[in-house]
Amino acid sequence: MAALRHPQIVIASDLAQGDVVVLGAAGWERDHLRAKIAYDGEAAAALKAAADAEVAANRVVDAYLVDVAIAADGAPTPLHFREQFRFAGPSVRPDLGKQAERREGDGR
Repeated sequence: MAALRHPQIVIASDLAQGDVVVLGAAGWERDHLRAKIAYDGEAAAALKAAADAEVAANRVVDAYLVDVAIAADGAPTPLHFREQFRFAGPSVRPDLGKQAERREGDGR
């Protein structure tokens, strides 16, 4: 069992909705807090194989492993700007999509 430099999650794009999704315990999730986290190479390979099967079934596209940091509350946060940006949602219309839902829910 090879150790990873950082824990990893799988990110993809949902074909039906176009949203960024992560692979969770119950399938594809829009909330990255529900992502399954791989802490070793074997678990990461299993996540990637499950994601590849979903790509082959045309449920998602562009599935890949993402390095994350784990917060004190257990929440995975992508280390790379690209994935942080993708989780935040479209930047051209902050009044739409998941960024608007977060703003309504937390008062920001």
